[in-house]
Amino acid sequence: MKEKKIARKPYLWEAMLSFGFLILVMGVSIAKYNANPHIPMLVGTLFAVLISFKIGFTWNEIEKSMFDGIYQALQAVIILAIIGVLIGTWLVAGVVPSMIYYGLAILKPGIFLVATVIICSITSLATGSSWGTAGTIGIALMGISKGLGIPAPVAAGAIISGAYFGDKMSPLSDTTNLAPAVSGTDVFTHVKAMLPTTLIAYGIALVSFLVMGFKYANTSADVTAIAAIRDGLAANFNISPMLLLPPLAVILSMAFKMPAIPGIAIGIIIGAIEGAIFQGVDLGALLTAAYDGFTSETGVQVIDELLTAGGLSGMMYSISLTIIAMMFGGIMEKTKQLEVIVETILKSVKSIGGLIATTIITCITCNATMPEQYISIVLPGRMYHNSYKERGLHPKQLSSTLEGAGTVTSSLIPWNTCGAFLYGVLGVSAWEYARYAIFNYSMPIVVMICGFLGLFVYKLKDDPDSVIGGVVAEAAMDKNN
Repeated sequence: MKEKKIARKPYLWEAMLSFGFLILVMGVSIAKYNANPHIPMLVGTLFAVLISFKIGFTWNEIEKSMFDGIYQALQAVIILAIIGVLIGTWLVAGVVPSMIYYGLAILKPGIFLVATVIICSITSLATGSSWGTAGTIGIALMGISKGLGIPAPVAAGAIISGAYFGDKMSPLSDTTNLAPAVSGTDVFTHVKAMLPTTLIAYGIALVSFLVMGFKYANTSADVTAIAAIRDGLAANFNISPMLLLPPLAVILSMAFKMPAIPGIAIGIIIGAIEGAIFQGVDLGALLTAAYDGFTSETGVQVIDELLTAGGLSGMMYSISLTIIAMMFGGIMEKTKQLEVIVETILKSVKSIGGLIATTIITCITCNATMPEQYISIVLPGRMYHNSYKERGLHPKQLSSTLEGAGTVTSSLIPWNTCGAFLYGVLGVSAWEYARYAIFNYSMPIVVMICGFLGLFVYKLKDDPDSVIGGVVAEAAMDKNN
């Protein structure tokens, strides 16, 4: 009887070859051909399969490793799906338009820069999209800044700071759901964990823009573009403070530690009821918006571009990328290719602060070498997952670190998809606006400093109930062994 071949531990060069090939394929596909990251990631996964065969793993073992990787992200997939439903419902119900309408009311010429940060923050929180915010409200604000004589890079920095704050903190954002998915916790726990360090970086940005804005305090702004947006919203939706109730309900569910899925579901139900009351939409319109998303037809281009979004189908981009990325991560983890790379990287890392700093550096490196924001969250997340667990850290520590570096620094790299998009819509390159994107570069610095000082560092033992994917059980087994 033929003996079964036992897989060996991979050599470092073999594991690096898997990563190197993925970097090459991602870099060429995205930078040269402007391709979506899905197929390059799938090609990289297939190459990792070949390396796994070489190490000695069977197809059944490799296939199971992919399934295990996907399984860890299933809750995130479900949350992404129902968030698509929520966005579509909130748009047709007038919830998101009301949030934007009231957000735009705070614009005053004397505090243009800090108001720009706040407006973009509110818009991005409401939509979960930094790109959507920059490509709509951001364009209008850039036009106003020219009339005020504010340099374009400064205005762009304020827009990007606000847009990425909202993107980072919004439960509607795909990155805000992706980070806890690869780390092993839920989205509400993740958002609460990010809050202290994020508010510090946000405060730094607000104060900085307030000071910078003093020199423009005596100028007068042509706010016709903003007025047109508000008038367009008011003409096409019944705007009411009561329509702020659904997001308030979701925030309260987070505060009272309700699980993410029922918390989001409450927001959908309240939004649907208010849509029938305030907008007069029937069940058919709600169901259509929940699946296909909402199509805005106000006749105001900025509004239509911003509000045409959402729906279950609209989330399939993020869901499919999450599945493919977790296939790659599952292979790299189960075949120990990640382990040998992490062992090499962490040889000189002894402290928790050092681990957090290493994670941040890895995220930024991913943004520069594999120029796609999602990858800078997924790969470091899988690389350091076990390292955080071994040090008794809660998965929310990893997830908040990933977002504190991966999400926000993508906009600072000109050849990253985020940097390229922002250049296209704002007309200012990352080389010019990076120094003024204060929130984006302050965020990883704040997280790193807090890590070394031991501030806002979350231990697994303090909140074991919010762990997903068997991390608590694994930690217990490791301790007993």
